Amino acid sequence: MPTVLVTGASRGIGAATVNRLARAGWEVLGGVRDEASADALRTRGVTPVLLDVTNADQIAALPDALPDRLDAVVNNAGIAVGGPVEALDLDRLRTQFEVNVFGQVAVTQAVLPRLRESQGRIVFVSSVSGLVSAPMLGAYNASKYALEALGDALRVELRPWKVAVSLVEPGSIDTDIWRKADTTVDETEASMSAEHRALYSGHVARLRKVIPRIQRTAADAEKVAAVIEKALTASRPRERYLVGVDARAQMVAKRLLPTRAMDAALGKTVGT
Repeated sequence: MPTVLVTGASRGIGAATVNRLARAGWEVLGGVRDEASADALRTRGVTPVLLDVTNADQIAALPDALPDRLDAVVNNAGIAVGGPVEALDLDRLRTQFEVNVFGQVAVTQAVLPRLRESQGRIVFVSSVSGLVSAPMLGAYNASKYALEALGDALRVELRPWKVAVSLVEPGSIDTDIWRKADTTVDETEASMSAEHRALYSGHVARLRKVIPRIQRTAADAEKVAAVIEKALTASRPRERYLVGVDARAQMVAKRLLPTRAMDAALGKTVGT
């Protein structure tokens, strides 16, 4: 029975992934941040591990919490910080990177000795936002771009030990990031100075109009979980897996459109 650790397992893509892999016969360890989430995982046959990816003590304790053999890690934990780059609070930007970048690297470093022994696999849940940058999501885009670069480097570095590294790149998925998008925009706007609220009022208003459309068309998290399973089980896992019609459409547009045309298309989302 292969063993996998999935971070951010309490909801969204992480919850769909641990459920799917448990049904498929994997021994699944799910990283969660509180006991209530841990109890919920136990009822689904998943072994919980208390793991806040930004907590250095929990990262240090991670090897002792794992079985002797580990076949894979799915680095899924992540958050999204929104807002125009000019108005970003730098502490919020640092938090964005602490979770989406530094936390994922820290977990990977902690489990690599076991993955080297098993010739296991590493999956990073990235995003098409790590390939196409959009207005009002610069902090999130930057964190996912960084994750793409780290994944590419790690994939080549680990070739001598036959540890495969894949990047899964979903488009808009029906998770808390989009379900709570209106609240996130409210919080982002409230955190801006009066001057920045005035300057970017048009951007914010247009974003509010776009959110319902994205919520209606967002794909189910189970679709991403299925791709993650494929990355973990394929005889020759791919380096990248785009997930969702919107993700593929964005990549086609990026390849075909000149930069100015792409900028104009993206700018329409916030009325620039």
